[in-house]
Amino acid sequence: MKGSVVSTLHWQKSSYSSEGNNCLELATTPNGTIHLRESDTPTVTLTTLPAPALTSLLAAARQGISKT
Repeated sequence: MKGSVVSTLHWQKSSYSSEGNNCLELATTPNGTIHLRESDTPTVTLTTLPAPALTSLLAAARQGISKT
């Protein structure tokens, strides 16, 4: 995604994030695509994926966390 479009998205941080630039930010588009980026590099989108794929990613992360 081009930088000019990335800058027009409404980016959100988790309420669990600190005030520093050490977090993941998320933005959605009207068609349901989700964009993820690191807050310390706001002009670079790390990945773009559909909502079901993010749901699967989060479920896998939770399983990995609960196994430790």
